[in-house]
Amino acid sequence: MSPTPLLSVDWTDHVTGRRGHLVVDRLVRGVASGGLRMREGCTAAEVAGLARGMTMKEALHYDPAARYVPLGGAKGGIDCDPRSPEAYGVLVRYLRAMRPYIERCWTTGEDLGLTQDLVDRAAAEAGLVSSVQAVYPLLDDEATARKRLADAFAIEVDGIGLDALVGGLGVAESVLVALDRAGRERAGTRVSVQGMGTMGGATARFLARAGLRVVAVADVRGTIVNPDGLDVEALLAARDDHGTVDRAALRPGDRKEPRDAWLAVDAEVLVPAAVSYAIGAGNQERITARWIAEAANMPVLPEAEEALAARGVTVLPDVVVNSCTNAWWWWTLFGDIEADAEQAFDRVRRSMRELVGGMLDRAATDGTSPRAAAHALVAERLPVIAERYGWY
Repeated sequence: MSPTPLLSVDWTDHVTGRRGHLVVDRLVRGVASGGLRMREGCTAAEVAGLARGMTMKEALHYDPAARYVPLGGAKGGIDCDPRSPEAYGVLVRYLRAMRPYIERCWTTGEDLGLTQDLVDRAAAEAGLVSSVQAVYPLLDDEATARKRLADAFAIEVDGIGLDALVGGLGVAESVLVALDRAGRERAGTRVSVQGMGTMGGATARFLARAGLRVVAVADVRGTIVNPDGLDVEALLAARDDHGTVDRAALRPGDRKEPRDAWLAVDAEVLVPAAVSYAIGAGNQERITARWIAEAANMPVLPEAEEALAARGVTVLPDVVVNSCTNAWWWWTLFGDIEADAEQAFDRVRRSMRELVGGMLDRAATDGTSPRAAAHALVAERLPVIAERYGWY
């Protein structure tokens, strides 16, 4: 992969002075895929790294027999606190400014700080047909495909939308594959999750339902800890739109600890599912977990990962672990699965078993880290995709 993206666009909001970015790392059949995040401090370099990661995620899900043809990778980012009163106006103006790209080459959706409902509402106000309209010309039957995706978004499973579950299921399945290969029993395995938004909340649900014990979850207000296990479903039901848990839902045995306590909790599995760059050289030494599953994008810095590996900690990389939200959109839209929760869950589980298993096999064979193995798989698949569909 070239370190230089295909296209980079910087934007300044004329009303607030807020900055935004769009990076298209690669195109396949003229289109790239990648969400739009909003957070205070979001930078162009961060967005470029995320766009490169999207290229990898797309390539890893390439199946020559599937209807879904992987797209290129892209990402958008806005430097603004999503809780700010001015955030929605900034979002609408950003989408209006990026409208030519969204109409032609960039399919986008929710990411950190934004929900899909909010993106859809802002996109409509910005004059867009859809945040994924650039992919419509690639569909065999646009009307049927759009209805299938809309029907899928309308599905709820135990009070949570299907679209908000598939990504976390992919993370949870990645953890289960790693545990199974290590011969680790699920029952009694403890988990600490940073972030109770879409990805972290769903991950916590599926790991708890698989028999693991979720002993800590963190949000912007702090970390909630219970060594005997938290009531994950009660905490999910007590979240607001930003993933903050109402502390009135806590049980007598639940403790309130500082925001960074999730990092050092006694647990075998750590799931950073909130911000990028959460684990660096300065705090990695506090980690006692055996596995880290990157539910967030780029949460573990390279120098931290190197130090963790030296201590026997395995990092399951984001480009594999959190790739299923994106893949589910396209499996559904292109018609590889119907608007059905069981089909979606089955496809996610099978895909992640194959991907994570293949990555761990490659790492063992090459004597490298799981991340290096994932990158090697991408390097093999990208030329195959380019040969079949061209470089742009």
